[in-house]
Amino acid sequence: MAAENIDDVVAGLAGIVRDAAAAADRAGYFAALYRQVTVEVREGIRSGLFDDGPRMDRFDTLFGNRYFEAYDAWRRDRSGPRCWREAFGLLDDPGTVIIQHVVLGVSAHINLDLAIAAARTSPGDGIYALRRDFLLINDILGRVALAVQDAVGDVSPLLSLLDQAGARTDERILDFSIRQAREEAWRNAVLLAHQDEAEREATRERLDVRAAVLARLIARPGPLVRPALELIRSTESDDVPAVIRHLDRALADHGRGTGR
Repeated sequence: MAAENIDDVVAGLAGIVRDAAAAADRAGYFAALYRQVTVEVREGIRSGLFDDGPRMDRFDTLFGNRYFEAYDAWRRDRSGPRCWREAFGLLDDPGTVIIQHVVLGVSAHINLDLAIAAARTSPGDGIYALRRDFLLINDILGRVALAVQDAVGDVSPLLSLLDQAGARTDERILDFSIRQAREEAWRNAVLLAHQDEAEREATRERLDVRAAVLARLIARPGPLVRPALELIRSTESDDVPAVIRHLDRALADHGRGTGR
């Protein structure tokens, strides 16, 4: 499922969302969020939002292919990066709540894939010219994340219990911590852009291990949060195709979008 441009990325994600809805596969939860982010980035390229539209097309394509490679590896033989194996390995866990699946995908893609894609887009000192366009995506991510958070709340009526349990997993990771994670990804992108191949491999390994540890924390939180998650899960919609379709139109329903 190798994409050659951002249109291919949008099409590939739409295909995953469509297939996941047909198969009642919860992989569609993150894919629905990611598709909307990619559409917004494409609109930003077309409207002249970014300093270098063609470069952003290459960046988004490299970024999307990281996800497609991980998704295909998992489907093929349960292989792929550690952090993605953690995320995909929870898809059939009946005790996992919707927001966990979304957050696991967000965490793996930002904490591992983003820096790698950025460094490949602009190696060496060229990485610094990417900085402004890289940061502009924070606004897109924040807008889509808020819309998805509201959409998850529609099908997960007790999601607010995470606030009471002190976890605030939905808001912290889907909005504020996305920004923090992207700042860390930027620092790692600058590092990777100036390394030789052996050094890059060591850095990629370190990022994957760290992201896998974070995934395990998201998947299996502490004892104070677990009772809230169990109660949330007991009231969530079990109609996976309906949830995927609902999440996939979150931004349109929220009434927001780049340039609109």
